[in-house]
Amino acid sequence: MSNVDHDDNHDDAAFAAGGGPRVLSVSVASPRVRTIQVVRPGPADASYLNATSKGLAVTLKHFARNFFLPLRSKESRAKAGAPVDEKWKNEIETVQYPEEKVTYPERFRGLHRLTLRDDGAVRCVACMCCPTVCPAHCITIVPEESDSKGVEKRPAIFEIDELRCIACGLCVEACPCDAIRMDTGEHAKPVEDRSDAIETLQTMMARGVKSIAKQGGAGPTWRETAPGKHPHDFNR
Repeated sequence: MSNVDHDDNHDDAAFAAGGGPRVLSVSVASPRVRTIQVVRPGPADASYLNATSKGLAVTLKHFARNFFLPLRSKESRAKAGAPVDEKWKNEIETVQYPEEKVTYPERFRGLHRLTLRDDGAVRCVACMCCPTVCPAHCITIVPEESDSKGVEKRPAIFEIDELRCIACGLCVEACPCDAIRMDTGEHAKPVEDRSDAIETLQTMMARGVKSIAKQGGAGPTWRETAPGKHPHDFNR
């Protein structure tokens, strides 16, 4: 038995219903100090044999199902996170890679890429918006003067550590000139050295295409010039 600071709601009726400990006595000096009955586990529960046998039964059931039953269909395994709704099928989620690959969701962003101007130069003007907004601090930009008229700066170094990137897409949202996108649908490749997971200016430009955005914006009359189309429509 033990003296504890206990709730007033626990009484003999609650103990009988399995809702709390039994109060044996109450202190005269302080009604909140009570003596309760400590319920010890019985021999069957204390040995853990009953619980162990139940756990082994569950383990053996899953082992037998995954060892003897056939795999699910190739199309079902290709769906990421698809539940096992086939009764007499294997529960194993293993995909036979590289022969089989999981189909990524439509909203999967993928690796970064840098868009290009009409002359093939990168659209980035090193405004530092993307490294500023990045919550993972995985973007490094070192600016330099640009030789192009009307463009003050360009990135001398543009690196993204894909191991730190959380694929939030904030860099794309913050970019004022449609220079960076995350719509490649490509998954980051496995690497043995951390430096190999860093995307550089050259690798991201190699995935880039010419941007449909206009330098300086489309202006206030963009609805009349392109009915039904947004000047930053990334699906084109």
